[in-house]
Amino acid sequence: MGIIAWIIVGLLGGLLAKWIMPGESPGILVTIPLGIVGAVIGGFLLNLIGGIGVTGLNIWSILVAALGAIILLAIGRLVTGQRIR
Repeated sequence: MGIIAWIIVGLLGGLLAKWIMPGESPGILVTIPLGIVGAVIGGFLLNLIGGIGVTGLNIWSILVAALGAIILLAIGRLVTGQRIR
């Protein structure tokens, strides 16, 4: 998967995660890395349980990125003490 595909998957996955878990968060420049790191985390976790991780620029990869980003947001909020809404 090319860098542009990672950016698009990261952006869409990060936006989906921020929509599911709203709260105080920085703008779009943080959303893209959130989604990209979320894709790595989500892909790793799904591979651990025998699933398929990020496969390219498709709906499944965006959902995997969103899952990882949600996990990342939840951990970040637990560490910083913010309420999870």
